[in-house]
Amino acid sequence: MPSMAVPLVLVLLPFGLLFLLSGLIVNTVQAILLVSIRPFSKSFYRRSNRFLAELLWLQLVWVVDWWAGVKIQFHADEETYQSMGKEHALVISNHRSDIDWLIGWILAQRSGCLGSTLAVMKKSSKFLPVIGWSMWFAEYLFLERSWAKDENTLKWGLQRLKDFPRPFWLALFVEGTRFTPAKLLEAQEYAVSQGLPAPRNVLIPRTKGFVSAVSVMRDFVPAIYDTTVIIPKDSPQPTMQQILKGQSSVVHVRMKRHALSEMPKSEEDVSKWCKDMFVAKDTLLDKHLATGTFDEEIRPIGRPLKSLLVTLFWSCLLVVGAVELFKWTRLLSTWQGVGFTAAGLALVTGVMHVFIMFSQSERSSSARAARDRVKKG
Repeated sequence: MPSMAVPLVLVLLPFGLLFLLSGLIVNTVQAILLVSIRPFSKSFYRRSNRFLAELLWLQLVWVVDWWAGVKIQFHADEETYQSMGKEHALVISNHRSDIDWLIGWILAQRSGCLGSTLAVMKKSSKFLPVIGWSMWFAEYLFLERSWAKDENTLKWGLQRLKDFPRPFWLALFVEGTRFTPAKLLEAQEYAVSQGLPAPRNVLIPRTKGFVSAVSVMRDFVPAIYDTTVIIPKDSPQPTMQQILKGQSSVVHVRMKRHALSEMPKSEEDVSKWCKDMFVAKDTLLDKHLATGTFDEEIRPIGRPLKSLLVTLFWSCLLVVGAVELFKWTRLLSTWQGVGFTAAGLALVTGVMHVFIMFSQSERSSSARAARDRVKKG
């Protein structure tokens, strides 16, 4: 799909200033609430944090929805569509692109639960300035990708969610890494050596985390949302860098609800259910590649104004604040002030580059490491 790309350098600085400064404000309030409110009322803290997280995360929704104009074609049956945002759910998806997590945020925002969206993430994510900190305050689960270290951390983190006051989505990418041709080749070699069906469009899932999640959440989470993501053949692969440059793309998403109460009881059978789900997902993606669509009805998700209004609010607030700051400090009236300002702008640009590289880090990791992760699963 043709689109006019904006030079990245012209985007990183203004959006970086907007996102990082507003994020530091949000993080500061989150920290204050963590110390002053959470010890006395965890429920009120979580409800307040839901609002604060949305104030920050909606800016990224705006980038996808309004700046880049990414088109999401959403397929779901009636039961799934009507349940979204009204219940706790464990969301299981294939990991197709750098922005799968953002696509999940958009669907959660449309369902009214963006601020209570959670995910299982690699531990290094929580150290990312602003966005990683906001995820930590929002009770995301951070793992080291070593089951010996992560098993207790995961179970403890899941058990904390039993008294969560609002419907939440917990995203779990059971493939453990993003799909790439190199990782697919290694997964196929491993499947052949183990007598398993050779995948074509997905990787072999790591099921230990999924089995633990089902075991812990069975009593208080009613549903699993089986989510399948694919980029049509005639659409460019979306990346964070392309989206920031204003380049559009198309993403097709299919979601299917499964009642968690109907899941098998034994750990071995739950693991097999997950593997079978990905075999079926592989066939589903084959069919999509042949027909260009999923069987389920296309559901309207719209493009709400909320993210646009929140971004305009932060923009106006920070512009007025910056003008008043420069008037008060006369920062640009001395060479020292100019140098300090230039250093700050360079820092913002550098941090935004780190964000982009971080979003691409798994895509560039070695295929050998991917096979090792499959073996450990």
